[in-house]
Amino acid sequence: MKEYIVEDDARDTPSIVPDAPQPINATPWVWRDPATIPPRELLYSRHYIRKFVSAGFGAPGGGKSSRRMVETLAMTSCRALLGIEPVKKLRVWYWNGEDPSEETDRRFAAACLHYGIKPDEIDGYLFADSGRSTPIVIAQQAKTGTMIATPVVDELKKAIRDRGIDVMILDPFVSCHRVAENDNPAIDAVVKKLAEIADETGCSINLEHHIRKTNGNEATVDDGRGASSLVGAARSIEVLNKMTPAEAEKLGIDHHWRYFSVDDGKANMSPLGERKWFKLASVSLGNRTDLYPEGDSVGVVTTWKPPNHLDGVTGADFDNAAREIRPGNWKENIQAKDWVGKPIAKALKLNLTVKADKAKVRGLIDAWVKAGSLVVVEEKDPERRERKKFVRVTADE
Repeated sequence: MKEYIVEDDARDTPSIVPDAPQPINATPWVWRDPATIPPRELLYSRHYIRKFVSAGFGAPGGGKSSRRMVETLAMTSCRALLGIEPVKKLRVWYWNGEDPSEETDRRFAAACLHYGIKPDEIDGYLFADSGRSTPIVIAQQAKTGTMIATPVVDELKKAIRDRGIDVMILDPFVSCHRVAENDNPAIDAVVKKLAEIADETGCSINLEHHIRKTNGNEATVDDGRGASSLVGAARSIEVLNKMTPAEAEKLGIDHHWRYFSVDDGKANMSPLGERKWFKLASVSLGNRTDLYPEGDSVGVVTTWKPPNHLDGVTGADFDNAAREIRPGNWKENIQAKDWVGKPIAKALKLNLTVKADKAKVRGLIDAWVKAGSLVVVEEKDPERRERKKFVRVTADE
């Protein structure tokens, strides 16, 4: 596909400024039996919706592209790779505006190896292109305003129709336009043009978008980089957050950078869902050479569930822990030498030098305090004569 840019002196006018005034009429709304109105065509989860634009927000290198590629394979193979059943076998066009095609090949190949997907399962359903060889730039900033590259839009519509594309993923959004990210009217014009493409072709279009720096805070839908008009125009937005070292410590896991969560930052057409967790598994491509004897290992997204620290713990376990807690003055602070986790670990035969065991003890303390079985009280420390927070068994109060 060729790249066309409409220059300032071109005959084409910006799509936001028509050649001539068009007649505008108010259309009377006619009641129809609700049962005859077609349902929304939710293609995969409640995020990909035919004729609508959706988006995903997240920091670079957090797993956005890897997850979309596994979702692409799920849709094209009609398999619930990430626990979600596609509505049917779908044709998906994945366009990466930054990486060369070989990198896309590596990622899809690694995911196919991990999930055991055979070539014939996705043949004729998966389409992939790189912005380096197939640029798609539908708009640019000009002195006169936002200029839509009409030939590019027309070719994009034709390509989607010719291949029967159900879902198109543009990754990242910034690569398919040349307008200022902070310009609300410009971004609005770009997204609405993409919505027009989705509507006219019956395709679902997803835009992967970067977030601004959050200074360690959890990202929300309001942290999308640049103009907020993208949030207004997209019908569903998912927000990705990397796992923090503090979260990994609390959960008792290593390599926090392998984990991330996704939640529904905006779901206009469905209820907000629960946060979902994912993990990057390392997959070797087996492409070793003399020059590169280790070959490539590629991250592939898999579903992951945080450990439930109450799993396997019984009422008898609490009774044993309570017996160990009662005789002493055990503090809430995990840094204290007489931390309440020590008698609990002893009662449950857990080793506090093991990260997972220590995390389980911390989780049990939180759960038992929340349940009211344990209580945190502020009392004078008998050793230092200053007030500290102690943990007591509630029944003893």
